[in-house]
Amino acid sequence: MISFNVPPYIGEEEKYIEKAIQNHKISGDGEFTHLCSSWLEEKTGAKKVLLTTSCSDALEMAALLCDIREGDEIIMPSFTFVSTANAFVLRGAKIVFVDIRPDTLNIDESLIEDAITNRTKAIVPVHYAGIGCEMNTIVKIAEKYHLMIIEDAAQGVMSSYEGKALGSIGDFGCYSFHETKNYSMGEGGAILIRDESFIEKAEIIREKGTNRSKFWRGQVDKYTWVDKGSSFLPSELNAAYLYPQLLNAEKINQNRLGSWNEYYEQLKPLADAGFIELPSIPPECVHNAHLFYIKTNSLSERTKLIQYLKESNIETVFHYIPLHSSPAGKRFGRFQGEDRFTTSISERLLRLPMYYGLSSEDIATVTQSIMSFYRFKRN
Repeated sequence: MISFNVPPYIGEEEKYIEKAIQNHKISGDGEFTHLCSSWLEEKTGAKKVLLTTSCSDALEMAALLCDIREGDEIIMPSFTFVSTANAFVLRGAKIVFVDIRPDTLNIDESLIEDAITNRTKAIVPVHYAGIGCEMNTIVKIAEKYHLMIIEDAAQGVMSSYEGKALGSIGDFGCYSFHETKNYSMGEGGAILIRDESFIEKAEIIREKGTNRSKFWRGQVDKYTWVDKGSSFLPSELNAAYLYPQLLNAEKINQNRLGSWNEYYEQLKPLADAGFIELPSIPPECVHNAHLFYIKTNSLSERTKLIQYLKESNIETVFHYIPLHSSPAGKRFGRFQGEDRFTTSISERLLRLPMYYGLSSEDIATVTQSIMSFYRFKRN
């Protein structure tokens, strides 16, 4: 069986976890939490990076930092994971979905301005597959209408747009370190903060609404409840698992890019013949090979291809069911404008196996099986 995903593993994780245990500090904000945060700050240029228990929690922190309230409207694509919307629905906001671009599958920046009302509070661009949204345009719109930008960069670690790390361009950026991501701590995430004026509030929100971070730095003699917040602090054991992967981030990145390029080169003849479509990378973007997908010509064709690959012991998956068409999406949001691409592309997209250490032999097996399917279909 060729698995769709295998969590990243460098081989040094146990050593760092053991050290965390020996330090007698396995709750959050220990040595490895700080080392991961410092690495991410240096890599992205963010003023502050705080590890969280998930990207979902990073998004929820961003919603609190933006003071999202009942009746506010948040603009985002419908082609995204539920956490992107949930973070703001939990604050009572209405989600305004707009269509995606057919090339990158990111939010169509040209449609954002038409979705803005006097209730709009923020724009949430989602960097699908680690490929950057058209951030220059989005930033200009946000400045014109005095809106916040929260980047859902769950898939974007080590990716950039015009030389800027994804997640560092907006007011806040949110990373995921789930086991399906390029770098993993099992469950985990991070929030990137651009403006240092938000740092103290972020620390309070993350520490259950207390000024505990100040206490540990010796800035107050005791800590107390000072604002709203929750428990967004991950275990030190999770951070210890993540840290050696960050130290080897470039090695992991190059390995994944190599696999991505092999897929692209081997499947390009099939795309040139019009059987499938391949991912598109804008010249201003540097991606991280988070995933490799193909677009089939129809939903029924994708269904048959999934079954064909399954019979060849190849695991593939698809996503997302567009949020605006879901029961919760209909209840908590609305779609602005015409759904030209969101639903049609979601029905045709198929993700292929992609992970650190994926062998060239397995990639060849996958691509040959796909080509075999289309030869059989053509004949």
